[in-house]
Amino acid sequence: MAVYPITEPPGRLGVITAYLMIYVVWGSTYYFIGTALQGFPPFLLGGMRFCTAGLLLLLAGRARGEDIFRGPLVRKSAVSGIILLFVDMAVVMLAQQYLSSSLVAIIASSTAIWIIALDVPMWRRNFRSISVLAGIAAGFLGVGLLFAEQLGREEGGGQGAHGILLLVFGCVSWALGTLYAKYRSCAEEAVNNVGGAAWQMLAAGVMFWCWALVRKEPENMDWEEVPASAWLSLLYLVLFGSVLAYTSYIWLLKVRPAAEVGTHAYVNPLVAVVLGCAAGGEGMTWARMAGLFIILGSIALVRRTPPEDSAGKGRALSPAAAMAYRKGISCREPEK
Repeated sequence: MAVYPITEPPGRLGVITAYLMIYVVWGSTYYFIGTALQGFPPFLLGGMRFCTAGLLLLLAGRARGEDIFRGPLVRKSAVSGIILLFVDMAVVMLAQQYLSSSLVAIIASSTAIWIIALDVPMWRRNFRSISVLAGIAAGFLGVGLLFAEQLGREEGGGQGAHGILLLVFGCVSWALGTLYAKYRSCAEEAVNNVGGAAWQMLAAGVMFWCWALVRKEPENMDWEEVPASAWLSLLYLVLFGSVLAYTSYIWLLKVRPAAEVGTHAYVNPLVAVVLGCAAGGEGMTWARMAGLFIILGSIALVRRTPPEDSAGKGRALSPAAAMAYRKGISCREPEK
């Protein structure tokens, strides 16, 4: 099995900035999706968001000198985009018609568990760490507490259970797409990082447009009645949620372990709940506060375990050793 090396170790500032994008910006997108859905139907919203973001990234990739029209890059990126973006975001937007943004974000945090459960090449490392296992357990404890607090509410006119089932399906799809991008399409996207993300978004956007046309969403809506807040939310989702945060996510998959990158699913509910309270007037209860603190503690547990050295002592690796470790897990060519 050939290994495609990452030529330069990632800078500390770059990694921190990328994590801020997938932690904070993605957490805020739940609120902005809810605001945008007040003016746009779900599939039309997805089509406009991802096609616009994909075209912007294609232009950026071309400006960077990337070979963005290579057949393998387009094919593999399209597959991961449909699995990673279309299916997951479709069910998120459909479920958010029945559930609050906070509850959607809370259930979506189970994605981190699905990534660990389905990341077969990393089973040996993930499940031997007591810290990671304790962090996962604490994360679900916090999520369960928040979920139980909101379960008593009569949300969505009795459609809450339907929305939750949709979200669980979306979490599994996102985990599978994450691992496909890491182990399958990564070989093509390693040298076409922006182009790969662009084709993923365009593939998802085309799928959204197809379903929007089937459902006759464009012709059944009154464009003049779309509030300014919905247009501004769409702009935020395109520029920050898709262009900046998503490309940060794809890049992190190449330089950090998938289980670690997946911890964004624990932080996103924190951001979503705080923003929902501050801007959406959802209110803060003691159960929510306790759940949020537990989730923060779980992040600390999961993130404290560094890549293992050859002696297995868990010490921090030197830059050269860390790069050797990342080369071995971050970007593998599929079996022929």
